Parts: sequence; structure tokens; C-alpha cells
Amino acid sequence: MSSLSVRLLSIPLSSSSNKTRLNATTTPAVAPATAVAVDAGRLEPRVEERDGYWVLKEKFRQGLNPHEKVKLEKEPMKLFMENGIEELSKMSMEEIDSHKAAKNDIDVRLKWLGLFHRRKHQYGRFMMRLKLPNGVTTSAQTRYLASVIRKYGKDGCTDVTTRQNWQIRGVVLPDVPEILKGLAEVGLTSLQSGMDNVRNPVGNPLAGIDPHEIVDTRPYTNLLSQFITANSRGNPIITNLPRKWNVCVIGSHDLYEHPHINDLAYMPATKDGRFGFNLLVGGFFSPKRCEEAIPLDAWVSTDDVIPVCRAVLEAFRDLGNRGNRQKTRMMWLIDELGIEGFRAEVVKRMPGKSLERASSEDLVDKQWERRDYLGVHPQKQEGLSYVGLHIPVGRVQADDMDELARLAEEYGRGELRLTVEQNIIIPNVENSKIEALLKEPLLKDRFSPEPPLLMKGLVACTGNQFCGQAIIETKARALKVTEEVERLVAVTRPVRMHWTGCPNTCGQVQVADIGFMGCMTKNENGKVVEGADVFLGGRIGSDSHLGQVYKKGVPCKDLVPLVVDILVNHFGAVPREREEGEE
Repeated sequence: MSSLSVRLLSIPLSSSSNKTRLNATTTPAVAPATAVAVDAGRLEPRVEERDGYWVLKEKFRQGLNPHEKVKLEKEPMKLFMENGIEELSKMSMEEIDSHKAAKNDIDVRLKWLGLFHRRKHQYGRFMMRLKLPNGVTTSAQTRYLASVIRKYGKDGCTDVTTRQNWQIRGVVLPDVPEILKGLAEVGLTSLQSGMDNVRNPVGNPLAGIDPHEIVDTRPYTNLLSQFITANSRGNPIITNLPRKWNVCVIGSHDLYEHPHINDLAYMPATKDGRFGFNLLVGGFFSPKRCEEAIPLDAWVSTDDVIPVCRAVLEAFRDLGNRGNRQKTRMMWLIDELGIEGFRAEVVKRMPGKSLERASSEDLVDKQWERRDYLGVHPQKQEGLSYVGLHIPVGRVQADDMDELARLAEEYGRGELRLTVEQNIIIPNVENSKIEALLKEPLLKDRFSPEPPLLMKGLVACTGNQFCGQAIIETKARALKVTEEVERLVAVTRPVRMHWTGCPNTCGQVQVADIGFMGCMTKNENGKVVEGADVFLGGRIGSDSHLGQVYKKGVPCKDLVPLVVDILVNHFGAVPREREEGEE
């Protein structure tokens, strides 16, 4: 991982961003700046430091949700920071399930180490989520992950996530200490990637190679990740949050990073000749509520990227609600305090107790047409190109990972980039090698640079194949429905279709052109079957807004004709000519 320090962050802008542009992020109306009446006692921090960890004060322990009680019973970070995982890994599943504390360890606390027990569908096996700032990974890291999942046979596989990240599947508990050591040797960590922690910092997948980028996001996302995990040692200052928390840094006009759905988004902007970021806060999805991020009315220089992140996190940690889990994301706190009240709490926690107001010099071009990164594209470096590969619904097997690592070394410089659409980019390919790369069997058979238009924007969460919360199967179904629809209609442009197995919306259906959220419903005979609530109209980019429910409770077997109808009536699709001889 990079060892860049904050003082190195006076990064020059690319030539395409030297002129001032209008604010490019359309967001819901900002909460009125008028003060919200908040009792002074409400602003007392609810947590305190004890023996190096942050815990909830006694006076605030009424009405807690079950997860908060688990945290109080035993500090989750001790499993890593005090090597509790070694003892736990030596216990059998029978022993673990016979002890409440150990059972809570594997079902809840291990999520602080990025380990998710698949109790419902893969008892005794875990998904392991990594930290991969900006989605940048190396061939060595990719090969190591392939070696881990290969030993688990059919239970082992890897997914590219909607936060530019790797998730590996099939892990068993006795192997975890050795896997953690192997991750460290190749510069990876899984620490603090689940539960009430900061998720993977997202950045521009084309950072440093894009001829039109505003700023290279990699130094910032690396610094954020280093701060979040204290350089992979564990950072208990921010591990006891009321709920999960997402952060991204915007580096391109395309807004590949989806700033409007993050708890904190850094939007590039200049102020008085200085480069820095305007801040958006509070974007989130949940089963009961989804909100776009709103302006904090704050601008920070590059020197304050980490201090303001820490201040926002500490305000959330100190004051956030810890009752109903459906009302504990940061936007609920912003609602309660008002945007100015929340801003004031952030200011209190800044090193200099000050925070500049937002700049009007937003550098994102509001009229920019979002580019397709799949296929072959020239880099800013002369003679080099990047090649975007479509990874069907993000699923990758061990042999595929080894091949991707080989291609990255043979044709590029041993690097891969993951994207929030679950695809992979090979950067730094010499133009003289492009033709040979495109002829490689992996690109011909599995991961095409030029997939069909409807496949291009297809995203799917894990689904109930592995996830215990998912109501329906998603990945295989998403591919099958899309293939069937492609046989019936032709589209002239990509249509982004996202699938999520449950209302937790890991598949981010609200940002899709067409979204499918798993549910149980009744068919025409009154039988309960797998179905989906269908969403329509989500937009990404500068005119972003969240999609709305178009039709509820559609049986999965009826989705193909519905999607065909939507594509024809809303996206200009044209029915294909029926083959001769068909009825």
C-alpha cells in the first residue's frame, strides 16, 4: 500500500480542468440553514475511550439494538488487535455454537475482520471482504486470492463488488489466521470492511491514466484507507460507529464513483487558486429509506482530506443513534441536528476548529457525457491504452483470476482496476500488444471487451446462493433474463439493469435505469413464489436522482415480458424480427 503523506497532496490538475464550471451535482434541496432546536444534552458525546477502545457510556445504554449489545459484551476489534482470532480458529463449529459469546464472535464480531459467516446457506464457511482503495490491485494479489479460493473447490469463488472491491468465498475458520498473514504479505487487508465500519474508499477507476481526469484520486483513497485501518494495524477510534459508512473521492467528470450515494463524497473544486474539495454528506440506501447526499457547505484543501474525514466520523460516532438499526445511518443524525448543526459538530472536531464554506468553483463539467470504459481506449501516456473487460455479474473463478493476473503482467504492468459496475480494467497496455490481447481466449470466451449492450450495464448482488438475507437468487437469474430479453428486442444504447436480492439493496437498484429488488409474491394461482419489485428511472452523473418503484411484486417468471415492454416504451428498443418458422 502506498506510503504517501498528506504533505505530498498538492496534485496538479489536468489541463481539461483549468476553467471554472458550474456546480455539477444535482442534489435534493439542502436542509434550511436556520438553526434546528437541539437540547444541549443531545450534543454530549455518547461514547468514551476505555483501554484504547471507544465504548458507549453507561447513561446511553437504554433502548439499544442487538448489535450494539453484542459490541458492549465484547469489543470486536480484540479479535484482531489482541489476536483473539487464533483461539477462535481452533474451536470446532459445535463448540462455537454451544457458547453464546463464541457464536456472536463468528456471526457478528468477525465482520470487523471482514469475515461474514454464511450460516444459512454455507454453514461453517465465510465470505471475506477486502480493502482495495480505488479498486487497484496487483497480479500478485490476484494470484494469492486465487490460491485461497481454489482449495475450497465448488464452494470457492470471488466477486467484484459495487465498491470496487474483492470478496472471496468458501473460507473456513481454521484457515483464517494463515489467510490474514498471506494477505499482509501481498499488501492486502480485510480489516474493518464490514458491520459498523468505513467501507472501501471508492475512486476513479481510470485514475492516473485518463486523458480527461480532473485529479488522480489514488493518493487520496490510499490515505483514507491508511487512516481508516491505521495502516492495517486496526483503528479503534472509528470502529464503533452507529452503522456502516461509505466514502468516495471524485476524480473525473463521469462521476464513476457515484458520489450521491456516499456518506461523504469529495467533489473537486478550486478556491482562491487552491485545489481542494467541496463536500457532500449523508447519501445512503436502506430497506426503509434511501437518500441522496446533500452539500455540507464546506470546502477543504488537500491537507485537510483526512482531518475532515476524521471529524465527520467522530461526529457520527459520538452523536449517532444506536436504537432502531433502520434509523442509524448518518443522514438520520443530519436530519436531527439540521445541516448547519451537523456542520457545527464537524467544525468542533477539526484540528483548527474551523471549516471553510463551499466553493462556487466546482470542477466537474455538468454537461459531460458519461464515457464507456469497456473496450480499448487511449491513455494520457503516449503509446499506452487501457482495456475494459466485462465480468458477467462480477463473478470470477480461481482459474479466471490466474489468467487475469497473467494478462496484466504479459500485456500491462501487473495491475488491474476494479469498477463499481463489477467490471475489470487492464491499464498500461502497449498499443503494439492490443491485437494480441484481444485474441486471448479469456477475452473471447469469458470476459469480453465488447459485450452486448444490455449486458454492459448489468449488476447483481450475491443473491441467496450465498447470502442469508437475500430473498431470491440474483446472479444467474440476471444473466438468464437479460439473455432472453436480448433475443426479443434490440436496443440502441446501454440500459443499466441492477439486481438486488433483498431491500438492503447491495445491488443499488435505485441508481439503475431498471432495477429489480427481490421479494416473495403470489403468482396467478395464488401460490407464493420468488418475485421482484421493479424500479425505473434511476440516473447517475451530474443530473443524478434515485429511481422509483414502477411495479411491485412481479413473479420472476413474468419479468422478461415486462422488461421487454419497459425497453420498448421507455428506452426506444425495437422488437427483433421473429425467425422464420416461429409461431
